[in-house]
Amino acid sequence: MPSRNRKPPRHLLVIRTSAMGDVAMLPHALRALKEAYPELKVTVATLPLFRPFFGGLDVDFFDVDTQRTHRTLRSMFALARQIRRMGVDGVADVHDVWRTKSFRIALRLAGMKTAHINKGHIEKWMRLRGGASCATPLRHTVGRYCDTLRRLGFRFDDPEPARKIARPNPMGEKHGTWVGFAPFSAQTGKTYPEAAAREAVRLLAGRCDRVFVHGGGGDERRFAQEMEALYANVTAVSGRVKLDGEMDLLSHEDCVVSMDSLVMHLASLVATPVVSVWGATHPSLGYIGYGCDPSLVLQADMECRPCSVYGKSACRFGDYRCIHAVTPQMIADKVSEVLGAASAAERAAEAVCSAEAESVRKAE
Repeated sequence: MPSRNRKPPRHLLVIRTSAMGDVAMLPHALRALKEAYPELKVTVATLPLFRPFFGGLDVDFFDVDTQRTHRTLRSMFALARQIRRMGVDGVADVHDVWRTKSFRIALRLAGMKTAHINKGHIEKWMRLRGGASCATPLRHTVGRYCDTLRRLGFRFDDPEPARKIARPNPMGEKHGTWVGFAPFSAQTGKTYPEAAAREAVRLLAGRCDRVFVHGGGGDERRFAQEMEALYANVTAVSGRVKLDGEMDLLSHEDCVVSMDSLVMHLASLVATPVVSVWGATHPSLGYIGYGCDPSLVLQADMECRPCSVYGKSACRFGDYRCIHAVTPQMIADKVSEVLGAASAAERAAEAVCSAEAESVRKAE
């Protein structure tokens, strides 16, 4: 915790260039910071692709190109000189990899205030080795981002979950219930098996008015297009909208089913309920979508879980049985539970409005 008399920066640079899900969690922390310090100038150093994550936030951007322009240590020192000329007087490194370390050191040597994230590697390693229970969640990544900002002298509370705001609908007028399904991940230990995913789509299409299959290109797009061809109420999202449009669509969905992957975090930014499916990884490690309801988590209770923090480790049994243990029927039932709760809430709200209207009529 910072000292009470430490003066915070006036122009803060926050750097995080990957991975997509980790960058997508950063807006929650910056929203809380800007609410506490509305006059603070914030510049986010990240990839141009990620700008839609920060929609609605009063922040500037500095585009980082980690593949070419900002790939080497020398280029990061040059970047540090460029940042100093922008009038930045504080840097929060919420990535803390060799590239950002060199950038941060160059600025600190020049007398600038810097702080970097504590990723909690030892705590997470203990969970993987069975040395600590997963019953108590570790500090959420969003909370770790906030802690980094506090080390620079800022004082503010952790953010509330995002609230639903009006966004355009890229898929036309909505009728009935819309559900998203994102069975993919960059890691096998976090990807829903294709045969099970096909069955999940069949069940969801039978219970919902419209199902949107979210994913990227290649095999993911092929799967989504095959599902679209099979079911009249299924739509493949890939290729139809860009990233900002996908976030707009997610905001209009009544529920989304996602793995431990990007779509879970995008849904948390637009306040859409998430049924999250977990395999090799575990929500207690601090990567569940911020504000997502823990009661909507689907996972198997196995001694071998979690076996990986990020899902990169190979399954010791070779079959990723943890992800197979979450059945399509479990997914469909949990979605029905969410939609039923939403309908009940809508009916209760309508009843309150009707009662208020009746009271006004009688008073007249």
